[in-house]
Amino acid sequence: MDVLSDALGALRTGRTRSVRTSVRAPWGLRFPAVTGTTFHVVLQGACWLLPADGGDPVGLGPGDVVFLREGSEHGLADTPETPLIDFAPEREDPSSPIGHVRVDGPGAEAILLCGAYQLDRTRSHPLMRELPELVHLPARPARRAELGHLVDLLATELDLRRPGRDGIVPPLVDAMLLYILRAWLDERSDAAPSGWAGALADTAIGQALHDIHARPAHPWTVEQLAARGGLSRSVFAQRFTALVGLPPMAYLTWWRMTSAGRMLRESDIPLRAVAECVGYTSEFAFGKAFKREFGVPPGGYRRGHTHQGV
Repeated sequence: MDVLSDALGALRTGRTRSVRTSVRAPWGLRFPAVTGTTFHVVLQGACWLLPADGGDPVGLGPGDVVFLREGSEHGLADTPETPLIDFAPEREDPSSPIGHVRVDGPGAEAILLCGAYQLDRTRSHPLMRELPELVHLPARPARRAELGHLVDLLATELDLRRPGRDGIVPPLVDAMLLYILRAWLDERSDAAPSGWAGALADTAIGQALHDIHARPAHPWTVEQLAARGGLSRSVFAQRFTALVGLPPMAYLTWWRMTSAGRMLRESDIPLRAVAECVGYTSEFAFGKAFKREFGVPPGGYRRGHTHQGV
């Protein structure tokens, strides 16, 4: 069980859609706030990211990746002084996951991949809450070679427009989110590991997270999880809470409800079966717990999120 992949998969609420953006100076694009998280990859050329909150512009070069956790409003431009116009992508086919934007001009060309991951921000994973609003991963450090290879693959697919592109690009973009998070976790673990970087690196806490994710229906107790990691109950509970951000049983409940939400969004399996999959022998008890977490009963949640993950 890969805890990081599992957590992100449960938070997905739809297919990633991306836009190939080809621009020539002078150019400036204004990106509105979105309900998910926003990303940009510089495939060719250079530009500036302009935070809407008045923060300092961020210079981006070839191969750079930038991720905005809250999908906040921002701009991209050839210079910080260039006026911005609204980002308005077009799609040759409404069902295509790839759109395009083109801005003509006499100056230098830049090519970017811009888009948004559709994640359930109402149930943000503790790891996502640790991230800064802006994550900038320059192309330079050798330890991010894998991310660089992924960017090269994306550039090739977008430029050549070969058959199968619409099926290849979305999973590459999805993989990029995991590479972004892995790179950020690596940076954190280079120092004294703390937070989720420390949790995943810690033998006992990492084992507990693995167990919870692999078997959410099991009637776990703090004593059981502590024993599997070779720690006393008190030491385990204190370390788990400090690193993960929630006490062990609170995280177990959170993960059970998050998993249930995903099943309700993506399948038609009966509520009784959903309840059993996340550790509830009583559909009534499951319904009460679910409503406490989501504010609506399971059936109402399913009707409002019909198959969003498909």
